Amino acid sequence: MAPPEATAKQVEITIDGQKVSVAEGTTILQAARKLGLDIPTLCYLETLTPVNVCRVCVVELEGSRTLVPACSRKVEQGMSIRVDSERVRLSRRIVLEFLSSSVDVSTAPSFRGYMERYYARPERFGSPRATVAQPAKLDNDLYVRDYSKCILCYKCVEACGVDAQNTFAIAVAGRGFSAHIATEFEIPLPDSACVYCGNCIGVCPTGALMAKSEYDMRQAGTWDESRQVQTDTICPYCGVGCDLTVHAQDGKIVRVTSPLDHSVTHGNLCIKGRFGWQFVQIQAIADSK
Repeated sequence: MAPPEATAKQVEITIDGQKVSVAEGTTILQAARKLGLDIPTLCYLETLTPVNVCRVCVVELEGSRTLVPACSRKVEQGMSIRVDSERVRLSRRIVLEFLSSSVDVSTAPSFRGYMERYYARPERFGSPRATVAQPAKLDNDLYVRDYSKCILCYKCVEACGVDAQNTFAIAVAGRGFSAHIATEFEIPLPDSACVYCGNCIGVCPTGALMAKSEYDMRQAGTWDESRQVQTDTICPYCGVGCDLTVHAQDGKIVRVTSPLDHSVTHGNLCIKGRFGWQFVQIQAIADSK
């Protein structure tokens, strides 16, 4: 018989006056979500290692001189935490203003919601999107890199690295205002180690990385998520059993994603699963003739 699983030690903490008991090793963010409290996040994703760079999830911890990142700070017995104090709200508002005054957040729906929630006014810091304004990189047929929308959340780097793909085709290069996502030695993407799995697209929170099909439709003004239908299915290319969510608009597939909570994919796909659906459109055209 297999030995019984060890029971995790429970830790009791207080969040906004509410006491909650969680397992040792739980983060403040996870504990807050257990209470139904919504802490904003940009660089955090359940399937990636926290890197603490966006700073919008910071909370006030009694006894701490500085605000702490909820996505990575582990709970400790007796902690008293405030997740929506005036100090926390001010910090989040300024971070959102800094980011949205320097990059284009027009394709980041959660970001716009946070801006309204914290009354952020990025116009206070001058002309919008002036810091990293640059043309989109159109160097392949599968996805577009528009770094004028990049907030350096590191999600794409983590997904390309040990957390998912283990390809290590991209990393953050430069420092300060010169920091940017780059391939090795800044070579063109088609010449890099990229295998076009598109997992970087799947985790990008701002649309800086976007499928070419979506980009083209947005440029043409035809992209409309309110008219799109989502259908869950299984990828037909091999026997692994990856779960796909097919996004269709006006009867045509426009994008393919994978759910984060699927036990096989955890949101990740290969090049065939994410981009190899064009044959459906071709077959449909052939059948119509």
